[in-house]
Amino acid sequence: AGDRALCAGGDVLTFHEKRDDGGAYARKFWRDEYVLNAAIARYPKPFVALQDGIVMGGGIGLSAHASHRIVTERAMLAMPETTIGLVPDVGGMWLLANAPGRFGEYLGLLGERMNAADAIVMGFADTFVSVEKLPGLLATLVDPAGDAVGVTVAEFAEAPPPPVLINRQEEVDQIFARDSVEAIVATRGAGGEAWQTKAAAAVQSRSPLSLKLTLAAVRAARGMSSLEEALNLEYRLTTRLFLSGEFVEGVRALLVDKDKAPQWNPASLEAVSDAMVAEFMGPLGESEELGLAAPR
Repeated sequence: AGDRALCAGGDVLTFHEKRDDGGAYARKFWRDEYVLNAAIARYPKPFVALQDGIVMGGGIGLSAHASHRIVTERAMLAMPETTIGLVPDVGGMWLLANAPGRFGEYLGLLGERMNAADAIVMGFADTFVSVEKLPGLLATLVDPAGDAVGVTVAEFAEAPPPPVLINRQEEVDQIFARDSVEAIVATRGAGGEAWQTKAAAAVQSRSPLSLKLTLAAVRAARGMSSLEEALNLEYRLTTRLFLSGEFVEGVRALLVDKDKAPQWNPASLEAVSDAMVAEFMGPLGESEELGLAAPR
C-alpha cells in the first residue's frame, strides 16, 4: 500500500532493536520469512505480484518467486544487503545464480538497481504493464467471470522501456568471473565506463565479510537444484551475520545513527580468510538448520 511498494525497511530496524536477545528474534523472523518465500514459489494457485515502485530486500522475497510477476515504469528492484552487513537473502541467491552470465555476482555484490526491463531480463519479473493500466488489470483479475490469470495478464502486457544493465554484459562477465572479490575490485573492463568507476567506489563502502560471503554463496547456488536449498544456505549466513554483529553494525550506521561510517569486522577484504567464509557457510547443527526440502 502507498508509494513505498514492496520495501519499507521496518523489519531491518527491528533487528537492531532486538540486537541483545541472543538471536532469538532473528532466527524466528528469518525462519518464518524463508518458509513463506518457499511457499509463494510452490503455491498451487496463481500468485500475482505487482512490482510497482521500490522492490528491495524482503520485497523481493514477497514478489520475485510469484507465478506472475508484473513490473511497471516505476519499478526499481535491487538486493542491496551488502551495504548493511548482510547478504542477499529471501531466495535472492537462487535468483541471482540464475541471472544471465555473471550478473548474479554483479547485482549481488553491488546491489545495482534494475528498471522494469532489466528485472525481466535478469529473471526477477515477467511482464510489463504500465501504471495507468493497473486498475483495469486488478479489476479484471478479481472478476469471477474473467479469463484465466495468464490470459488476463497477457491482455494487459506491453513492451517495457529499454533495459540498461544487459548492455554491460560483456564487461560484467569479464570482470565478475574473477576468482575473488579482490580480483574483481582490481579489474576494469577495456572500456573504462563510468559505471565501472562507480561500482569500484561502491564496493569500498560495503562489508568485506558480506561481499566475500555473497560471492561464495551466489556461486554455490549455481550448483543447487532448488530454491529451498538456497534458502537453507541463506539462513546460515544471515543468522551468523546477526550473531557476529556485522549486520547490526550495518543497520546502525545506515539507518539508526545514519553516520554512514560502519566499523566493519574484519575491516578489509584481505582480512576475510577462506576459512572464515567456509565457517559461515557450514552447517549450523541439525537442530538449528532451516531444513527446507524441495517438493518431490
